[in-house]
Amino acid sequence: MDKLLRDKKAIAFFEAPALIMFTLILFIPIVYAIFISFCDWNALTKPVFVGMKNYADLFSKDAIFRTALKNSIFFALFSLVTQQAVGLLLAVVLSNLRWGKNLYKNIIYLPCVLSSAALGLLFSFLLKPNMGLNQLLAVFGIKGPNWLMSVKGTIPLTMWVIGVVALWIYVGTTMMLYMAGISGIDNSLMEAAYIDGATKSQTFFHVTLPLLKPMMKTTVSLTLIGSLKFFDLVYNMTQGGPNNKTQNLATWLYFEGFAYFKYGYASAISVVLLLLCLLATFIVNKCINTKDFDEV
Repeated sequence: MDKLLRDKKAIAFFEAPALIMFTLILFIPIVYAIFISFCDWNALTKPVFVGMKNYADLFSKDAIFRTALKNSIFFALFSLVTQQAVGLLLAVVLSNLRWGKNLYKNIIYLPCVLSSAALGLLFSFLLKPNMGLNQLLAVFGIKGPNWLMSVKGTIPLTMWVIGVVALWIYVGTTMMLYMAGISGIDNSLMEAAYIDGATKSQTFFHVTLPLLKPMMKTTVSLTLIGSLKFFDLVYNMTQGGPNNKTQNLATWLYFEGFAYFKYGYASAISVVLLLLCLLATFIVNKCINTKDFDEV
């Protein structure tokens, strides 16, 4: 085995299929999208090179793009805070349960395996003004708001509602990852902390949490990148409305490309989205240091 691992030809042979797939499926489309972002193209005629015009129009003329950018950043920050906090809390609580752990774990994780597009349609019906939740509130004499039609405020109520629904759907994944991380911590470390007189809260903050940093890095990266690319949930709940107030980068990219056939302009939005994902990954790598774990 050691001889095989030192054989560069063998390494290249086994890496070649993955490299070819990566190039064909990921690298070439990204490069082509960057090229198209500098063009005016409707997919029916040849692309016409226009330089930085699409990017200039994005940031100077397109008010909806600025709203979409603000909403995407809001989704990323809201999802980061809520999913990390709630997911970690659930993981700690369930990891310490003696009875019913698997039952509760499966119940919380269930929305993750369901179609987010179908759940988006479900909540769009449940949150209509004269249906679902508002009918239930009316039984108690409470007049419910227009959950999915609010346009007031810097961040409308509708955006918060979509964020809460996304939390309910995806928090199970964060919880499962943290539970996997907790299960990998040696119990002897916990016992040593208790013997030294540490309380459960002190053990969590000084033993468990530091040892979860590698898993935290993974969950934070997945949460940020996933929330920046939100599409199906937003599209099926509001389709970017009302008055484009709930558009994000993914939905506005879709409308510009597939509804208005402005593929060059849509590609420019996709490049901005790509840069945001790369920036988020860079910040996470800088802020969450796992060098000590990598060296072990």
